[in-house]
Amino acid sequence: MATDSIASVIKSYSVPLLLLALAIFFQLFVIPSSFPVSHYDVLGIKRYSSAEEVREAYEKLSARWNSGVEIPVTVDFIKIRYAFELLTNPLWKSDYDKFGMDEQLDVIEKVKGKYLGKSFSEVDLPLLDASNSGTGGDSFNVITTEDFKTTIGSNLAWLIQVYSSGSYRCAQFSNDWKRIAGLLDGVAGTGMVELGEVELATYLAERRSTGQPFFRNGLPSLVAFPPGCRSSLCLLRYQGDLVVDAVADWFATTVLGLPRILYYSKESLGPKFLAKSGHHKVKVMYFSKTGERAAPFLRLAAKDYWAYASFAFVLWREDESSIWWNMFEVESAPAVVFLKDPGVKPVVHHGAINSSEFLNIIEQNKYQDLPQLRSLTSMELGCDARAYSRAGNDTTTWYCVILAGRPSLELNKMRETMRRVQGRLRNDDESNSANSDLNTSSIPAAEALKEKRLTFTWLDGEAQKKYCFFYLHSENSYETCGPRRGLNDVPQLFIVRYKRNSTEDETKVEKKPKTIWDTLQNDVDPASQLVARYNGSNDIPQIIQWVSQIIKDGDSRDLPLYRTKTPELIPEDADPIWSRGAQSIRSKTEGMKHKIQSVMNSIYDLLADPRLGPIFLLGALISSGSIWRRRSKSTQPSPSNQQSTKERFRSMQRNSTRLSNQDTPPSITDVEPKDAFQVLSSESDSE
Repeated sequence: MATDSIASVIKSYSVPLLLLALAIFFQLFVIPSSFPVSHYDVLGIKRYSSAEEVREAYEKLSARWNSGVEIPVTVDFIKIRYAFELLTNPLWKSDYDKFGMDEQLDVIEKVKGKYLGKSFSEVDLPLLDASNSGTGGDSFNVITTEDFKTTIGSNLAWLIQVYSSGSYRCAQFSNDWKRIAGLLDGVAGTGMVELGEVELATYLAERRSTGQPFFRNGLPSLVAFPPGCRSSLCLLRYQGDLVVDAVADWFATTVLGLPRILYYSKESLGPKFLAKSGHHKVKVMYFSKTGERAAPFLRLAAKDYWAYASFAFVLWREDESSIWWNMFEVESAPAVVFLKDPGVKPVVHHGAINSSEFLNIIEQNKYQDLPQLRSLTSMELGCDARAYSRAGNDTTTWYCVILAGRPSLELNKMRETMRRVQGRLRNDDESNSANSDLNTSSIPAAEALKEKRLTFTWLDGEAQKKYCFFYLHSENSYETCGPRRGLNDVPQLFIVRYKRNSTEDETKVEKKPKTIWDTLQNDVDPASQLVARYNGSNDIPQIIQWVSQIIKDGDSRDLPLYRTKTPELIPEDADPIWSRGAQSIRSKTEGMKHKIQSVMNSIYDLLADPRLGPIFLLGALISSGSIWRRRSKSTQPSPSNQQSTKERFRSMQRNSTRLSNQDTPPSITDVEPKDAFQVLSSESDSE
């Protein structure tokens, strides 16, 4: 019974005992490890003492050692000497007092191991080398508090390095930081904040449970502000290795959300990139020697020009140089290759390239030599009845020569023919040679091309079925437009003359339609269109002569104006592939990794909270008191129970008395007979 009673008591008080054990564990083990002895404590002085007080304390200890009064243990001497050298350096002391920075703490363990078992007098001094620290001369784009208030929070993302002029690690990182800033040029802003800018550095730092600002991974610390972020709640902290490639990839992926550009080998470049990137896009290939990830400005270009071009990276190997020369005429790396129309010589740029240079090159090469007529390019090319000519809004008459057909070998051959037509007209305009027999016949077309009133383009008749049938509605148009029904693919050439009525555009007043007929009349393109189909051979001079004659007639003759509603061009890429791929990958891997890291940091900070031990102790006391009170009530009878017990006892007494009276027989004196009477004695009368 006694054993069972002890076991029940222990079971009842299990929670308070557990809380008490946790409180003792935190107070004896966790808290001391989270808050080690400060360097001021080592010297026996109060925290935040001045440098003069530090010197006085060290001189007192040194005097006792030199006089022989006290011989210190080598380990204690190393700690005291380290504290003295750290706290007498103004930069190191300031960083230690304000942010707890002590990046050279590993020196103590190294020196202890070196002089293990030796006398303190054999230790080489000084322990710390102040000449190896300092980045004041290498800092650039330094941001003050006022600069921060005016620059951060705009549409431009920012990457900020928090550094210390007295930090050796910051000095080592300075060259890598310059490379990172160069890679982010044109993509994001970069700046540096020195710990001496206390207000701003404190704002960018994390907070301990005690309220002291700190940098979890020491210095340098990288902090990113996404576009539009003006608060510390939305900033992102870099937690990885301080490597150029890793930092640039983290910023481009996590902060900017840019797509990654994949690497391809000589075996996979053809089937996985060239064949799958789409025939309507220019192929951009960057040959790299290092194998590093794509620079952020290249990834931004891949995002901005995704509708025009597809991007790939290739690792350059010397043993494969002959292959790349034969395929793209690439001599060495780094190099950028722009692959346009089938059969067209690639555009190659050798050498390193920066952001502005690359943007200029890709802007010049974003179109194919014979550009494709697409929903994205129709207005830019001047082949849209709702828009204007490439020559400007003042031009009233312009032309668009369109080659329509399904993607096939026949279409590629005809595209090559039209590229030559376009090139011949450009050469005829630039050349004044009298020997050219095409000069006279090609003058109208050459002048129109030079004035940007003439555009050559091609149309995917299979993808743009409605648009193709609108212009080529005839018996044989099924061999050009729509899905392939047979073995015949016949590309067809036609020209569209666009004309705007300038007088009507100037005097046009917007009126509300009164009837359905007014609505149909207003729902037409502003420019009139006349279409002429080419029925000749593929001979270049004949095509040029036909185009020139159409332009000559269209400019000189008063042709009728016919306006209608042209079908919309269907977008080839309704949704970029990388937005579904790379972004989802980032959200599942990088996002989850960031969340897990944040949770782990929060748990670590919580365990280092000095209030946790007293909280556990208080919980143990409260729970034990509650349990004791509950057990006491369960063993002591209540007043109501006592009252009911008394009533039951009285009732039992009455019942027992009643039963005893019923069992006892009556005596003769107990009951008086009915005819009985009392007789007086004679003696009583005589008296």
